[in-house]
Amino acid sequence: MNYELIIPEIKDYLLQLQTNICFSLETEDSQQTFIADHWLREEGGGGKTCVLAEGAVIERGAVNFSHISGAKLPPSATARHPQFNATPFQALGLSLVIHPQNPYVPAVHMNLRFITLQRSPKETPVWWFGGGFDLTPYYPFLEDCQYWHTVAKAACDPFGEALYLQYKKNCDEYFYLKHRKESRGIGGLFFDDLNHWDFQTCFQFVQSIGDHFLKAYLPIMQRHKDKPYGERERQFQAYRRSRYVEFNLIYDRGTLFGLQSGGRVESILISMPPVANWKYNWQPEAGSAESTLTEQFLVPRDWV
Repeated sequence: MNYELIIPEIKDYLLQLQTNICFSLETEDSQQTFIADHWLREEGGGGKTCVLAEGAVIERGAVNFSHISGAKLPPSATARHPQFNATPFQALGLSLVIHPQNPYVPAVHMNLRFITLQRSPKETPVWWFGGGFDLTPYYPFLEDCQYWHTVAKAACDPFGEALYLQYKKNCDEYFYLKHRKESRGIGGLFFDDLNHWDFQTCFQFVQSIGDHFLKAYLPIMQRHKDKPYGERERQFQAYRRSRYVEFNLIYDRGTLFGLQSGGRVESILISMPPVANWKYNWQPEAGSAESTLTEQFLVPRDWV
């Protein structure tokens, strides 16, 4: 394998995926377009942050590409890989978060990443992929959850029938707020340290995840984006968004990696919702849609 071709190949795919996703989301929003912000990192590398704000459908969305390098991995990565402490690295990634206007449209997140390390030019580089996507609904629609997980399974199935169940389980366990004892959303797929196949197979799997994202999310957005809603729904959306903030700041390894590696703060924290609300000791009304969401949907369960 020609390691010098790996980085350009991954970079080209991620940048093209960024372009495709931005175009499709702009089409759905129809009011605003993504603003592209190119940036450089002093230690090495840079990225392209694309942001759409105050649209008809998307309150705020970001689709971010980054390619950075450094003299050593940040603590969020070496905690899992202590043997690579003080090892030079390169990291490429595409990360997106969409916070919709309409509370009936779920928020969504996807991340695809690649890390390679090499202690010296004479050594063979070490590499792995990670990523996945997950859905965070504010109101419970069973058909949405079933459809989302059906597409997630379809992305995995060509690479092994057991893969979806494992990566779904990973996702349920990762996007869990331990201090609240509740799930952030209804999950999806999450994988890390992926290098047990050859490079091309691993890369093809990551491409399958990326290529299935719009297939999974757009029909759900289209189904709900024009539904009427009121202040009650917006208030509950803001309340549930507070859980999103808590997870990202306390647990999310991608956020920690970006901050610890000296990444661009504006690009990292653009994942936060534009409006969130914390209410003291609030509980949903028994039998309400809000109660159904928290009691029946924000718990790990089989969807397909």
